[in-house]
Parts: sequence; structure tokens; C-alpha cells
Amino acid sequence: MLQHVTATRYVTPLREGGSLPGIVEADDLGTYVVKFRGAGQGSAALVSEIVVGELGRRLGVRVPDLVLIELDAEIGRREPDQEVQELLLASVGLNLGMDFLPGSIGFDGMHWQPPAEEAARIYWLDALTGNVDRTWANPNTLIWHRKLWAIDHGAALVFQHSWPAVPAWAARRYDLSKHVLGGQVGAMPAAELKAMDEQLADAVTPEILTEVLALVPDEFLLKLNSAPADASAAGLRERYAEYLLARRSSDRAWWPESAV
Repeated sequence: MLQHVTATRYVTPLREGGSLPGIVEADDLGTYVVKFRGAGQGSAALVSEIVVGELGRRLGVRVPDLVLIELDAEIGRREPDQEVQELLLASVGLNLGMDFLPGSIGFDGMHWQPPAEEAARIYWLDALTGNVDRTWANPNTLIWHRKLWAIDHGAALVFQHSWPAVPAWAARRYDLSKHVLGGQVGAMPAAELKAMDEQLADAVTPEILTEVLALVPDEFLLKLNSAPADASAAGLRERYAEYLLARRSSDRAWWPESAV
């Protein structure tokens, strides 16, 4: 289970994020960047953050620790900014926090590059999960203690918004040219790319997906805008696993080695 904490103070909004995440202090004395379920994408973004982030962690990608964070209405009522107040009041209850990395800086690719293997792991995770939000327009990567950290996975798993046919989504191409780490990955030898693809695909097992999906609270799943009225949390977990296993098991034409 993810650690469960309670928000004690809303510190400040992060207005560069379209969903208006905020920095929040909690009763474990931790400080978190919180994604609120009252934001535009609702709980779908929180499901994606957990599934992609925790799957990435198991594939060797550095991701800030995630917590489930309880928000009381009183915190929202004390917020003077009306936009933020409305968001907090719409998010009373369970939300998702990511460990705040103090002193981290955004990755710009100019003065430092991560090892090619690390870049390839992040790219593979993004390609598998259809993450459209790690481009130079919005890199969603941080440098902290001279290591690369992947953040913000709310735009991945786009299938959960409309549930297209599984084979169609599994075969969906992924544009390497737009990825913030695409230059590094594209320059890797074909043999290394093939080995990386096979290693990571073998690691995405039904057992690992069951473990990761069990971390998603039932209420996040059942409050998906796209969830059928008669859906169960268990049934939705099986559906997520079906899509991800199909994409892993396809010919993976989205991986650059296959085009070499």
C-alpha cells in the first residue's frame, strides 16, 4: 500500500502545471507536490500517476515517492485565492502526493546528460504507456543530486479516457522525435536498443501489473469519468492490465530498434 498521510497546510500553487498542482505539508512532516482529483482530468490523472510511476520504479526509473494524501475542507476554506479555493474544496478527501525534491532543477539537456541506459528506460516507459507529455515543451524531468528523475505521468494511459479497441491502442506508434530524451535514445546502437527492449518487456509481467494496480485506491478507479456505471474496481484493474500487456506483447513497433 502507498503511505497514507493527512494534509496540514497548503503552501503554494505550481501554476506552470495545467492542472494547478500545489505544494502541501503533511502530518508526517513531509512536503509534497499534490495532484488534486478536483482538477480537470479528475481521478484519471491520479490513476495514471500511480500506475506509470510505480511501474517505472520497478523498471529502474527514478520516480519521487508517492503518497495518498487526505485533504480536509477546512484547508480549502482558509485559502484566499478563489481559483485555488475552489480546486481544494472540489478535492476534499483522498488525493495524490509526490515527494517534493528541494533544490531540484528542470532538465534542459544543455549542460548535463543522463547515462544512455537511463534515458532509454524512461523513453521505453513513456512509449509503453503512451505518455505524450515529456517533450521539450514540457520536459517533466528533474535533476536532483546529479541524477535524473521522471515526474508528471498524468497524461499517459490515454486509453482510459475512451477505451478504444485493445489491438488498436497496442499498435499505436510513438514519435521519438518529440521526446526530450529522443536524441540520446535514437543514437544508441541497434543491438543495445534491442537488448533494452527485450529486458524491459520481460519485466512487465502480469504479476508486476497486478502489484502496481493494487496500489490504486478503489475510489480513484470508480470515479473515472469514463467508468461504466456498473464497473467494479477489480474489473477496471483487469482492464488496465489487458491494455498494458497487449502493448508489451505486440511487435512493439513503437520502439526505435524495430525501425532500424
